[in-house]
Amino acid sequence: MHLPIELVVLTCLALFAASLWIPYIVGVNMHMPKGINPFQRPHGGEGLPDWVLRSNRAHLNLLEQGMPFAILVLILHQIDGFTALTAWTTVVFFGLRVAHAAGMITGVAQMPLRPLIFTWGWVCILILGYAVFAARV
Repeated sequence: MHLPIELVVLTCLALFAASLWIPYIVGVNMHMPKGINPFQRPHGGEGLPDWVLRSNRAHLNLLEQGMPFAILVLILHQIDGFTALTAWTTVVFFGLRVAHAAGMITGVAQMPLRPLIFTWGWVCILILGYAVFAARV
């Protein structure tokens, strides 16, 4: 059975989202300030390095865009709406999400790059929404 690229990308995105908690937990466990109960999460982030806090936000940002992306890909699959446009859009979206997370965690993606990457991801979601409405059912 041939798995459409859109579903391959969705699977990769789901695995990425399911794993993006790891940098935050590693950072918290490496840098937890004294006197903080490690089982009381999330605390305010006081005493943690910036990259640890950014890793948590990168995970949340992925979840914010990942859910609408996943819903639209699944709708397109259900209505047999995959096209070359949807294939390229999903690949670009995945690349943007990886770049966003890596750039955010490392601090390399400063203003205005990081919000631009997030916005380009939103545009990809809009393109998938267009594809749903453009599909001939």
